[in-house]
Amino acid sequence: MSHDLSLAQSSAFELARTLMVPVTLFKVEGGLYGVLPSEELDDANVTVVHEYDPHEFGPAH
Repeated sequence: MSHDLSLAQSSAFELARTLMVPVTLFKVEGGLYGVLPSEELDDANVTVVHEYDPHEFGPAH
């Protein structure tokens, strides 16, 4: 968990690219951001900020 949105976004993108699965960046009460593989989120009481799909982006240059 992180209070820094920029750090959470970077972590989510890197995790998606490393695991090669969709990853969800979410926010919980208290202003904390978290990252989980999308299939593990299970309708939790969170606010979804963004889902990172590693297959949406082209190869790194």
